[in-house]
Amino acid sequence: MSRADDLLATLEARFAAHPHRHPGISWDAVRGALDGAPEALATLAELEATGGGPDVVGRDRATNTITFFDCAAQSPTGRRSVCYDPEALAARKKHPPRDSAVGMARAMGAELLTEAEYQVLQALGEFDTTTSSWLHTPPEVRELGGAIFGDRRFGRVFTYHNGADSYYAARGFRCALRVPAAP
Repeated sequence: MSRADDLLATLEARFAAHPHRHPGISWDAVRGALDGAPEALATLAELEATGGGPDVVGRDRATNTITFFDCAAQSPTGRRSVCYDPEALAARKKHPPRDSAVGMARAMGAELLTEAEYQVLQALGEFDTTTSSWLHTPPEVRELGGAIFGDRRFGRVFTYHNGADSYYAARGFRCALRVPAAP
């Protein structure tokens, strides 16, 4: 079995185990989209390798895309202890982290979840109950030196802020990937 076959088997098993995340979407539709998108498979392999547990969370009929989110219970282990973006990383002179969330997501071919997408994810289950995840930050917040993150505590989902150059062992980031569906 090839790596791609292994990844597809993992994705199919996760898809089957969590039908509430993607009602009305068939695995055949997802597989058809992935068969024609080797770059998406490479991104999903990176998301999987860094602990993201990617799964299908929707299909946008208007744009004809299938959307994957990282669905690991906690922020992906291979993506923690990073600051928000490359600019924050460059500005951090003392004890810089190894990388940034935005930089790593770009390198993997994915995007950070937005605040709205994070709310959608949290409606599908309980995520980040002991960790937190950097979220795509609006430019007006980033221009002031901040960045936003989300977590779930006390049965509620919170969005809060921090300096973009901060990093913590329990804060990582979650990604979204949109794959064109087969015609």
